[in-house]
Amino acid sequence: MDIAESERGALRRLPAVATVLATVEATPLLEAHGRAATTEAIRRALDDARTRVLAGGTAPADISMIISAARERLEARRPRLRPLFNLTGTVLHTNLGRALLAEAAIEAATEAMRHPVALEYDLDEGSRGERDDHVRALLCELTGAEDATLVNNNAAAVLLCLNTLALGQGAIVSRGELIEIGGAFRMPDIMARAGAVMVEVGTTNRTHVADYRNAIDERTGVILKVHTSNYRIQGFTAEVDARELAAIAHAAGVPLLNDLGSGSLVDLSAYGVAREATVREAVMEGAHLVTFSGDKLLGGPQAGFIVGSRELIAAINRNPLKRALRVDKIRLAAIEATLHLYRDSDRLAERLPTLRFLARSRDDIAMQAERLRAVVAAQIGDGFHVEVGDCTSQVGSGALPLDTLPSAALRIRSVGSQRALDTLATAWRALPRPVIGRITEGALQLDLRCLDEADEASFLANLAARA
Repeated sequence: MDIAESERGALRRLPAVATVLATVEATPLLEAHGRAATTEAIRRALDDARTRVLAGGTAPADISMIISAARERLEARRPRLRPLFNLTGTVLHTNLGRALLAEAAIEAATEAMRHPVALEYDLDEGSRGERDDHVRALLCELTGAEDATLVNNNAAAVLLCLNTLALGQGAIVSRGELIEIGGAFRMPDIMARAGAVMVEVGTTNRTHVADYRNAIDERTGVILKVHTSNYRIQGFTAEVDARELAAIAHAAGVPLLNDLGSGSLVDLSAYGVAREATVREAVMEGAHLVTFSGDKLLGGPQAGFIVGSRELIAAINRNPLKRALRVDKIRLAAIEATLHLYRDSDRLAERLPTLRFLARSRDDIAMQAERLRAVVAAQIGDGFHVEVGDCTSQVGSGALPLDTLPSAALRIRSVGSQRALDTLATAWRALPRPVIGRITEGALQLDLRCLDEADEASFLANLAARA
C-alpha cells in the first residue's frame, strides 16, 4: 500500500460531525456551549485532523481525541473579563478593576439586576422621580454639602462641571495642577472638550494668591483647584490652598471647583494610611463644588460625585450632558449600599474590602505567607525556591503616590534560568483564575495584602490546576 492509499484510509476513518455529536462524550459540551458552537468546534477539530493526515501525520486514535480538541477550542472562547488574584501589591490597581465591592453592594446590585426597581419612580407620590434621589441625602449627610449629584466617573464629573460653569469662558488653573493620569488623560484636554478656555496661572512649582486675583476678569467662569494625587512637587514650592482660593472666589463672585480626584469620606490615618483631606473638609473649606471618585479610596463602584452648592448642582442637572453621563440602576444600587456602610464607622473596615486591605498589618500578612509557603513550593516543584520576604504595597489609582504600606510576600526564584521564572508567570496568568504578581529583583513576588484568608483554599486549588 503506497502513502496516498494510507492517507485515504486514515481520512476515511475520521468520523462524521453528526457521529461525534451523537456520542455521550459530546453531551457536556452541548450543555455548556450549545449545539451551534459545539458543532463548529467539532468541525474545526476534524478539519485540523485532516490537515495533519495530509501532512504525513497520524489520525486521532478515537473519537475522544476529537472531543478533547473541540473542548480546548470551546474553552479558549471563555470570557476574557474574569476573576483573578491581585497579588501585585497595588490595592486599587487600575488595570485590575480598582476597588472590590462590599458584599452589601454586590447583593444590592444583584437585586437590581434580578428585579424591577423604583429607579425614577417616586413611591410616595406615585409619579416620576429622579434617580439621584436615591443617594442625594446620603451624600449630603456624609459630606456636609447642600446638594449632590453623580455621573459615571470623576473625569465625567469634572467635564460636566466645567461645561456647565465655563462654556466659552475662562477656567483659571495653576500650572502646577495641570495633571495627567493613566491612559493619557490630561486636564487641559478635558477643559478643551468641556468648552472652557484654560487660563494658566503661576509656574510649575510656585503659584501665589496674586496670580489668581490678577487673572480674574469678566470672562472668568470658574476657578479650578486640582488635587495632584499621583505626583508631588517638592523643594522650592508654593501653592494657594483651597480655603484661600475659596475666599478669592467668593469675593469675586466666581465659583470654585475643587477636584479631589480619589477623594475619601473618612480620615484614612485611622487605618494606618497617610492622611488625605476628606470630602467633608473640602466642602467646609468653602469650595462651591467638589468632585471625587467612587471606585478609589471610597471603595465602591466606578462613579463620579459632585457635591456642593444647591444652585450650581441644579444647573449641572439641567445640562444635557448629564443624561449622557448618568449611571445605570445596577451601579446606583451598589453606590447606595456602599454609602450606607459609611454610617457605621465602627465596622467600616470590616465590611469594606478596600479599607480592610489597606489596614492589614505587615505581621498579619507575613503569617499568611508562612502558612502558604510550603504548599506553594510543593506545587511548583524543585525548579524553584520559595521564601517569605518583606515588601511594600501601594494604594494605587494615583492615590498617595509617595506613601507605601509595609507588607510581606512570597518570593519565588528559579533554580535554573530566568526564562523558567517568566514561563511560570505566564502559566499562572493562564490559570482558570489568573494569578498576577510582579517580577522584581530576579524573583516573582506575590504580595499577599489583597488575598483574604477565606480565599486561601481556592488560591491553592487554582495553582494546582497548572499543567
